[in-house]
Amino acid sequence: MSTAVKERKLTVARAMAEALAQEMRRDPRVFVMGEDIGQLGGVFGNTRGLHEEFGGARVRDTPISETAFIGAAVGAAADGMRPVVELMFVDFFGVCMDAIYNLMAKNSYFSGGKVPVPMVLMASTGAGYSDAGQHSQCLYATFAHLPGMKVVVPSNAYDAKGLMCAAIRDDNPVIFLFHKALQGMGWLGTEKGATVAVPEEPYCLEIGKAKTVRAGSDVSIVSLGAGVHHALRAAEQLARDGVSAEVIDLRSLVPLDRAQVLASVRKTGRLIVVDEDYHSFGVSGEIIASVVEQGLGQLKAPPQRVAFPDIPIPFSPVMEQWALPSAEKIVAAYHHMHEEHNR
Repeated sequence: MSTAVKERKLTVARAMAEALAQEMRRDPRVFVMGEDIGQLGGVFGNTRGLHEEFGGARVRDTPISETAFIGAAVGAAADGMRPVVELMFVDFFGVCMDAIYNLMAKNSYFSGGKVPVPMVLMASTGAGYSDAGQHSQCLYATFAHLPGMKVVVPSNAYDAKGLMCAAIRDDNPVIFLFHKALQGMGWLGTEKGATVAVPEEPYCLEIGKAKTVRAGSDVSIVSLGAGVHHALRAAEQLARDGVSAEVIDLRSLVPLDRAQVLASVRKTGRLIVVDEDYHSFGVSGEIIASVVEQGLGQLKAPPQRVAFPDIPIPFSPVMEQWALPSAEKIVAAYHHMHEEHNR
């Protein structure tokens, strides 16, 4: 009589910490730096257990000076190490953008490829907790717009582990953006769909490959991070109305898997892009442009986007929830598209 093996499910935070530990065991050049990432294990749990196993030399708590420790990581990477640095909130990039974009992203280009900068910069993103305008942004497009860095955005624990492994092994600098709602930290609340089965053995996922997480034939809903879960809930609601929605998880923005998006839209003829970053000049516009540039003949209706309005993120919970993407807004976007097409 066979006994079924119970799936081992991890939160995104635990999956990230496991990937870090496995890569640190495999490669002595890998080390971690950031604020409160040592004995505390990181505010969002991404480095829990690492300090106990690897000690303070390889899991380094830093002063509150992002420019200093990100600049130090760039130097360490250029000298042959493979640092992983946590920028506690992505919003803090403003105080250290020179180290990120004028050093981390450009040094390999400036040196003609002779001085690679193999480092990972991980940062939390996302609203929904009344953390207001300086602790709640996503800013995916800000980093994706700037050449020289890869950008990954996992939506679940399986992808988080595989993408972290790939990011650490990559010889290019990688921005690893994790959404607070997906981490599995009880005090934040957690998206249940983000906690999934994760193999214990090490594995890497190729950066730049999107994934179809739900097949459909009537509309393509494209998103990343927490938006993927809004899209899946919207697909369930649309299914009750007889609409078959396909959901694409981008998983990374640089490189961007335009081919996967185009293949889906050729099949469905309709496109909705969901993004918690700002509405204008962002991911949603880039995805739509990528489809439109291939010709309007495949589109049966004008593309729609569900994104954060071009306002600072409100502190008030009512206003914040009004501004955030949701399954209901995605469903409304589909019906608006359908109505416009039938006029």
